[in-house]
Amino acid sequence: MDSTCEEGPANVGSDEEDSDSTEAPARIRDTPEDIVLEAPASGLAFHPTRDLLAAGDVDGDVFVAPINSLLLVDENVLATGDDTGGVRLWDQRKEGPLMDMRQHEEYIADMALDPAKKLLLTASGDGCLGVFNIKRRRFELLSEPQSGDLTSVTLMKCGKKVACGSSEGTIYLFNWNGFGATSDRFALRAESIDCMVPVTESLLCTGSTDGIIRAVNILPNRVVGIVGQHPAEPVEELALSHCGLFLASSGHDQHLKFWDMAQLRTVVVDDYRRRKKKGGPLRSLSNKAWSTDDFFAGLREGEDSKATEEAEESEDDSD
Repeated sequence: MDSTCEEGPANVGSDEEDSDSTEAPARIRDTPEDIVLEAPASGLAFHPTRDLLAAGDVDGDVFVAPINSLLLVDENVLATGDDTGGVRLWDQRKEGPLMDMRQHEEYIADMALDPAKKLLLTASGDGCLGVFNIKRRRFELLSEPQSGDLTSVTLMKCGKKVACGSSEGTIYLFNWNGFGATSDRFALRAESIDCMVPVTESLLCTGSTDGIIRAVNILPNRVVGIVGQHPAEPVEELALSHCGLFLASSGHDQHLKFWDMAQLRTVVVDDYRRRKKKGGPLRSLSNKAWSTDDFFAGLREGEDSKATEEAEESEDDSD
């Protein structure tokens, strides 16, 4: 799947021109069009240098060990985490795993590497952050367990902080080299945080079961606004393009959606805090994003319509 990362907007229209007709000019799009899949995508990744997006769906005919998370270390080495808490390191040039450890008690939801590619961080369903030294092939430590599953992990603040999302909608922060206990935490108004992707050293995007993609600033900890949404469907995966201009998302609605990151990158968090009313609706940060009022109004309208239909049916039955 190709996606364009050029600075200008993409032109979408027919290459054929009819000199005898007065057609309207080609429509200008800020992002690529949505892609409809035959099954929900369970994995997303942009190519590091080319305008290419790869997606794996739940109907794939690849059978291995029950791998739940996979992370490329370099062109030959990769790390995997399975459904039973196992963490393995593989080299495609050799047979068998280079490292095989089982310190977690539950599934491995996500993994991250430090820039030196020495420490592998794991987020697990047992609520613990795991630390593995893949250079020396040894286990380092597990953090104290948090409330709920840890579902995602990423490095922030130039590697000085580690952020973990949880199934209870809380982001836990750890200091680098202080992995045993959290240094900070804050709860989003979200049912869960199922996936996260860093946008800058301070900003990240989260995907939730409620279908909303939120932009979050780390230290100061603040929800900045809404980047996009999969209405009434959980967000499964997020990926940022190599140029940083597009965010891709996959949901249980079997759609791949693309969101423009230009407006988010211009947000100044301090100014936003002075303008925003406490407890007010979250603002939209892309042309296709709804505010929280719009998002939940749509859901309420659907519920009200359904309730009205049920009431009418009840009246018909009573007659």
